[in-house]
Amino acid sequence: MYQLLKNSLYVFLGACCFGILSTVVKLAYRDGFKFEQVMLSQFGTGWLILLILMLLFARRKVTWKQAVRLAGVGLCTCLTGVTYYLSLQSIPASIAVVLLFQFTWIGVIIESIVYRRLPDKATAISIAILFLGTLMAGGILGTGELQLNLKGTLLALAAAVMMALFVFFSGRVETGMPAITRSFYTSTGGLVLLTVLFAPNVFTGNVQMVSGNGLWFYGLILGTFGVVLPVLLFALGAPKIGTGLATILGAGELPVAVIASVMVLNEQVTAVQWIGVSLILLGIAYPQWAAQRSPGIQLAKD
Repeated sequence: MYQLLKNSLYVFLGACCFGILSTVVKLAYRDGFKFEQVMLSQFGTGWLILLILMLLFARRKVTWKQAVRLAGVGLCTCLTGVTYYLSLQSIPASIAVVLLFQFTWIGVIIESIVYRRLPDKATAISIAILFLGTLMAGGILGTGELQLNLKGTLLALAAAVMMALFVFFSGRVETGMPAITRSFYTSTGGLVLLTVLFAPNVFTGNVQMVSGNGLWFYGLILGTFGVVLPVLLFALGAPKIGTGLATILGAGELPVAVIASVMVLNEQVTAVQWIGVSLILLGIAYPQWAAQRSPGIQLAKD
């Protein structure tokens, strides 16, 4: 049980790191930086930090096949950010975050299909609690009529699928490799994809990323909390607890995002949203509580 709690904590903390990003991105946008600049600074800085960590602490020979597999995982986390940030251009943030957090049940479905088994009772109850909590915390319940943009909705749902795939593959791909090495090659995949997507701007408009205009500061924060820490923590914990529980713990991102927006951006959060945050935390804790109440029933591992 101690190992389960420890590895669950790794994944939960990794999800909490993701929760900080939306607030930092809003601050960067407020200072005039563009989407492409923010994304490239995040993955570029994160990649440099992981390169230094790998050279210092985790030198290990990696085959091309292993590198490509890990880079594929990085494509998932990169596409999560790209599709989610693009969805924010056409739908409200409260709706986008609710759609993103559908990765909780999408991840459980992926696990059920791959391993041909239904989720256990504790997982099903947890998903139901998380779904309700997400609707409340995202500001969907208690609002007026919603008008959804089709493009923005599809982009946010695509982000949810990519997030679920990232969690799934984090628990399966090259799990015997040191976490730092895995994380470096994962971030490499994301950085390569961004370079391809934004190639026309990499050496022109984005040259200012390396100058002293302040983007380096945002890049350092985003790279640390959006690339280095979450990828490392998921690499440490996800292989030990299974996709279903990992996706549930991934919901820890939303409460942190709400709290950060209040503390840093002074955004207003209603009582209904705070109740939603509490429900999300309850949904995250429920599988652990159920496992302790029934020692004979262990949460499924991959």
